[in-house]
Amino acid sequence: MDKSKQRALTKWLKSQSVLAKPWLVATIGIAFTSGLLLIAQAALLAHLLYQLIIEQADKYSLLPSFIGLGAVVLLRAACSWAKERTGYRCGQTIRHHIRQLILNRLHELGPVSIQGRPAGSWASLLLEQVEELQDFFARYLPQMAIAVLIPVMILVTVFPINWASGLIFLITAPLVPFFMALVGIKAADANRKNFKALQRLSGYFYDRLRGLPTLRLFNRTDAEAEQLHLASHTFRKRTMEVLRLAFLSSAVLEFFTAISIAVVAVYFGFSFIGELNFGHYGAPISLFTGLFVLVLAPEFYQPLRDLGTFYHAKAQAIGAAESIVEFLDAQPDTGTQGQETPDLEAVTITARDLEVLSPDGHVLAGPLNFDVKAGEHIALVGVSGAGKSSLLNALLGFLPYRGSLVINGCERRALSLTHWRQAISWVGQNPQLFHGSIRDNIALANPDATPESINHVMTQAYVDEFVMRLTDGLAHPVGDRNGGLSVGQAQRIAVARALLQDGALWVLDEPTASLDAHSEQLVNLSLHTATQGKTCIQVSHRLDALENCDQVWVMTDGAITQQGKFKDIAAQGQLADMLASADRRNLDA
Repeated sequence: MDKSKQRALTKWLKSQSVLAKPWLVATIGIAFTSGLLLIAQAALLAHLLYQLIIEQADKYSLLPSFIGLGAVVLLRAACSWAKERTGYRCGQTIRHHIRQLILNRLHELGPVSIQGRPAGSWASLLLEQVEELQDFFARYLPQMAIAVLIPVMILVTVFPINWASGLIFLITAPLVPFFMALVGIKAADANRKNFKALQRLSGYFYDRLRGLPTLRLFNRTDAEAEQLHLASHTFRKRTMEVLRLAFLSSAVLEFFTAISIAVVAVYFGFSFIGELNFGHYGAPISLFTGLFVLVLAPEFYQPLRDLGTFYHAKAQAIGAAESIVEFLDAQPDTGTQGQETPDLEAVTITARDLEVLSPDGHVLAGPLNFDVKAGEHIALVGVSGAGKSSLLNALLGFLPYRGSLVINGCERRALSLTHWRQAISWVGQNPQLFHGSIRDNIALANPDATPESINHVMTQAYVDEFVMRLTDGLAHPVGDRNGGLSVGQAQRIAVARALLQDGALWVLDEPTASLDAHSEQLVNLSLHTATQGKTCIQVSHRLDALENCDQVWVMTDGAITQQGKFKDIAAQGQLADMLASADRRNLDA
């Protein structure tokens, strides 16, 4: 990673700290107080030793000093605890904010862009990588201020007592951050590569875990296990490289710190035996001076050593922030939205030279020309990849487009998408239920819905048919991926949810594709009743139900190749071929 990019990422990370400024200031303030107590502790300790060794003072006469020393030690311990608490809250506040930014961005992108990457990589971005920012804000950022304040405080204390030792501190102090930076640059690059490997491994593992039944059926578990082993081995090597750099950095910092403290100790040693006679201000160097400075010497370098230790937190944060910032700054076009909020009691749609685009600008379908009147039912048919889902995604505001797509006299890109989607009831072929109760999943469309409304849509969607047999009724828990329910039961809950939305436009994407005959009959009956008098666009694989629709659109390679009433177009073109094919399959069955 080049230096300019590192600087940009560091600047972005620091800009996020404004959100937790009170906690950051509190952490630095507590550390500063602890530094003052440290100087008092060193003075009391040097005083006690001087009195006991040189002055041969009675230990009972020094009791106030012993009590003071104990109190200072306890206060420093309390400051350390408080500093950890405030530092943690600082990091927690910022992590929560960054996760919210990512979730908001995912909400803006919509399902089309999200499905372009494995679910595991999104989990890694939202969980592991954001978590790696914690130590940067909780430890490294406060330590940058502490590493200046504490040494300056000690220098101000030491220089009036002995300028030679103060000069040694001043000369040797820059060596620690200098070598810390040299090793840290390499560590930041290693961390960045490590996070990339973690994202790939997370996505790979999650996808294989979801597809485990299929892998077992095709006897591919051993081969995929070997591939997973190779991927984890790559991640392990990168992790060990990061750890190697961390240990190397610690060894370098400890070496220079030990050398610096040794120089101070040697200076005082030679001064005590009369070999050196400089650094003082006329008065001879006493045991108190030597002990006081030597006790402070390790503490002078400790903030710098801590900064070196926490520098790896910066390297980790930069590695994690690269993917986060790239994701937040990326501008895939999902279709602009405006602020128009037209009346959507009844929905009309008009398209002229409409081209549906992918987020990166490729044409997925079009040019398309069509008119949908209020209350009209449209059936959309075609083979997989014909462009049906792309058209629906453009209509729902998940994909950009060129040309004109007018809804109730207003261009879709000028609509407020929130307002527009509130007028849509959508049912897909793979019902998505969330962890919670059946009541929670039905009320997702309207959390403020009354029990009477929920019971009404339950009856309409025939959900009550199986809910009454459940011990917990509407409170029956729904697990991940519709756990505890059949596909047909989950689909009926999805229909009830759409009924509670009660939109003026119904969008149905093969809602009965995976259902058994009984469930299909009930769902179709519910949808037929619910969509009476409403505009409805339905992707259908059931050709025998097309006669009931006002229009049938046949899509081929992104274009509408046939358009009209079923009876007018059923005898020719692609629809005729599809009907013939369906008849042959029925005969074979």
